[in-house]
Amino acid sequence: MRQKLIITLTTVRGSRQYTLSQLAGYLVALFLLLSALSFFISNLLLVKTRDDLQGLEQEKITLEEQFTEALGTQQFYLENLAELGSRYSEVFYERAQLEEEKIRLDADLTEIESILGVLTDIPEDTAQADRSELLKAATVQRLFLLYSIPNGLPIKGTRIGSGFGSRVHPITRQRSPHNGLDFPAARGTPVYATADGIVEKSGYDQGSGFGNLIVLQHNFGFKTYYAHLQKAEVESSQYVHKGQLIGYSGNTGRSTGPHLHYEVRHLYAPLDPKYFVDWGLDNFESLFSNIEDVAWESLSAMYPLNQGGPQ
Repeated sequence: MRQKLIITLTTVRGSRQYTLSQLAGYLVALFLLLSALSFFISNLLLVKTRDDLQGLEQEKITLEEQFTEALGTQQFYLENLAELGSRYSEVFYERAQLEEEKIRLDADLTEIESILGVLTDIPEDTAQADRSELLKAATVQRLFLLYSIPNGLPIKGTRIGSGFGSRVHPITRQRSPHNGLDFPAARGTPVYATADGIVEKSGYDQGSGFGNLIVLQHNFGFKTYYAHLQKAEVESSQYVHKGQLIGYSGNTGRSTGPHLHYEVRHLYAPLDPKYFVDWGLDNFESLFSNIEDVAWESLSAMYPLNQGGPQ
């Protein structure tokens, strides 16, 4: 006879008896139920964990992008900061230069005043801007006269040969007035206008001995003559400016060798060109005292520029 283990459970509702095989079946069923429940819960937790990991991964990517952007922004700010620092250094340097330039300008104004010989009655504490305007007006007026009245060399790099005055003519061998300056120069040496003006004559001057001749009319009744030219570069009635190329030196007319004959006349009266050749901004008063055949007083009334010259 098989022996069975019987387990009796007593409750308020009564007593029940279970064999070991029945209890094992219940336990197995309970184990399976718990296992299934655990598997289900584990899957749920695994899915949630995977979703959380995906979310964390996305946040990680977002943070990396934000970090990269922040680094780029920081680099941008650093570059801007470096640029601002460089610009500050430049501005600081420019300011120092401007201060030095102001000091030099004050010195230059004093030097210019000394050269021009003007503004002697202006108080020393006059504002720099006012001094500059007065100097500018005086300089403009003087430059206007220097561009209107012949001055400087009509040809460069040559010495003066025959001067102004009476001499023995090299061809006729007779003493006669020489109304200009001769500048020995090779054929084709450039010749320039010594003041603004208009071309009165340009071409061969028959009978005068000047050969190819250019005559320029200037302001205030002055004229200049350029004789013995090889070639003229301007035509009659043409306007020319000071320093403009007007022709080339030569040996035409009554001439013993290539040279430029240069004359300055006022109302047809010949004047010594040497004083006009030497005249400039740095010795502005010299012409008025050296040339006495011109009524400078009336010109000075129109342009009261000089302190020691004619009034």
